Amino acid sequence: MEVFRKSRVDGLYTELLLNLNIPIDRDISRSSISSVSKLICKLYSSSSKYTETPPVAPETEASCQGMATMATRTSAMGSKTTGKQSSLPAAMFSRNNVSMWSVLKKCIGMELSKITMPVVFNEPLSFLQRLTEYMEHTYLIQRANASHDSIHRMKCVAAFAVSAVASQWERTGKPFNPLLGETYELVREDLGFRWVSEQVSHHPPISAFHVEGLKKEFSFHGSVYPKLKFWGKSVEAEPRGIISLELPQHNEAYTWTNPTCCVHNIIMGQLWIEQYGNVEIINHKTGEKCCLTFKPCGIFGKELHKVEGYILDKSKRKVCALYGKWTECLYSVDPATFEAQRKPDSKRSEKDRKESAQSNNVEEEPDDMPLPEAETVQVIQGSELIWRISPRPHDSRKYYSFTSFALQLNELHADTQQILPNTDCRLRPDIRALENGNIDLAGAEKTRLEEKQRTAQKSRSKSNQDWKIRWFAPGPNPHTGAADWIYNDQYWSRSYSQLPDIY
Repeated sequence: MEVFRKSRVDGLYTELLLNLNIPIDRDISRSSISSVSKLICKLYSSSSKYTETPPVAPETEASCQGMATMATRTSAMGSKTTGKQSSLPAAMFSRNNVSMWSVLKKCIGMELSKITMPVVFNEPLSFLQRLTEYMEHTYLIQRANASHDSIHRMKCVAAFAVSAVASQWERTGKPFNPLLGETYELVREDLGFRWVSEQVSHHPPISAFHVEGLKKEFSFHGSVYPKLKFWGKSVEAEPRGIISLELPQHNEAYTWTNPTCCVHNIIMGQLWIEQYGNVEIINHKTGEKCCLTFKPCGIFGKELHKVEGYILDKSKRKVCALYGKWTECLYSVDPATFEAQRKPDSKRSEKDRKESAQSNNVEEEPDDMPLPEAETVQVIQGSELIWRISPRPHDSRKYYSFTSFALQLNELHADTQQILPNTDCRLRPDIRALENGNIDLAGAEKTRLEEKQRTAQKSRSKSNQDWKIRWFAPGPNPHTGAADWIYNDQYWSRSYSQLPDIY
């Protein structure tokens, strides 16, 4: 039986285990901590992402800056609303006087399905809107589509996959869990895409999305179902679901999964995040692959944020090396040059590992976020910059550390409200109240919506009625055969009759 070995138990964690009648003077089996696991995973459901304060990213390229700061909201029916929202109606609330432990103590002994988490831990976006931040660096898809070289296209696709997690930087708020049937649409003429997503399942929570270029030059789709694991002081979100990108002009399809996200210090201390694991991007036409490794930070934090890997041709020969940080940038360089540069780094890393092993008989996760090295990415001579993160607004931390892209996701104008379905995230009263700075109303509405959803579920169960999914259907991924959710091509017809009343 797998066991969770706890090498050190701090005071608050000890109290939590004792309140749940879990002994702490021996190894703790996974089954015996199920109560704690379920409770913590309830706190961080829907792939909530908390992040630390990494080093300040360098200034980005001019082309990236222009795309990040423009904001045009256009409906598919031709009703056009233009806005450049650079702030929210109200600043975020301070969480200094609210602790996770105070929440956990009140929840002990309660039925998990009836626990309502304080809205102060949220940011004023639904998880469906948070997913839309995949598209902040859409120019990378367009750059790939314009290239006539398959290796260069793979570089751009790899950079797009890395950039998808970059928006987590400094985000300490949890997105609202989508309600079953909740939807979100976004049309960006300036970036050249339109997005639709739907919460297709509540237990387990599954969010499906479909994006297409306005000129039909690409299609990007997938479903997200994070598998949560509890490791004592941290929660690990293992990604489930296939991400697919199709470039019809080249008759190419790429697929991959996202890296694992780990949230540290869930009981006490500063919350911080790391991304780690292997990401394999496959070009199903050419057989070329990009194998990326998101490195765990390690005891001394020297690997914090680092991403590196190779592009391989169909014969598995290394044709290009990629390196960088998911919080900053991604470069490409010749594999031989990259490996020559890595040799001295590998020797230093081996020395660090030996010193760590001598000073720690039992490996344990760091209590505090390891400080990264003073320098940012060390650029290898002959490297090509593929992607650099867009700069954030100067007062970003005042508004939940949102990017310029995120600041506009919940923007709503009268003309666009008339064409939106009544299930769109922008119409959720709890999210809108939090954005407006009314935290009491936000909490009351959040509780009301959660109770309404539970009541509706009980009613369907009694009458043996199945929930009707509107815009997606379960089916195999067309490129991998894995279980997926397929878009039915009906949303943009704007036929929204008989939609459920979820708000």
